[in-house]
Amino acid sequence: MSLNAEHARQPRTGGPDDPATQSAPQAPRTEPDHAPREPGAAADSPDRGAGQDLVSQDERDKLTLRLQQALTSFVDSPREAVEEADAVLDEVAARFTDTLTERRRILRAGWQDTHAQTEELRLALRQYREITERLLHMSAPAGQ
Repeated sequence: MSLNAEHARQPRTGGPDDPATQSAPQAPRTEPDHAPREPGAAADSPDRGAGQDLVSQDERDKLTLRLQQALTSFVDSPREAVEEADAVLDEVAARFTDTLTERRRILRAGWQDTHAQTEELRLALRQYREITERLLHMSAPAGQ
């Protein structure tokens, strides 16, 4: 199967309004024992693959609340509101950087092994593509 065909089969993650990202019951994923594993990921690992959130839902909720509180406090304390918004942005950027650095480390460890098989390399390439596309999508203007 070509990479483009494989890509078309993969679910796309979107924003909070995307039905694919909303909670829905799903059947447990089963794989044969001989199925290739994504580099650095165990079969039941919560951080398996590139589809994992860059920031957990719990952390997103906390950071969103802090930002909302900064916005609502602007009238009473404009400087403090902007300082808090700056701190929230700084924390989000740091979490993204930490998460991406760790994912890159895990990916590299999987494919830089001189014994890596073609399937392991294909999975690594797919993860690089998915992560990069997500980042590029985030950098696009709203509505695109």
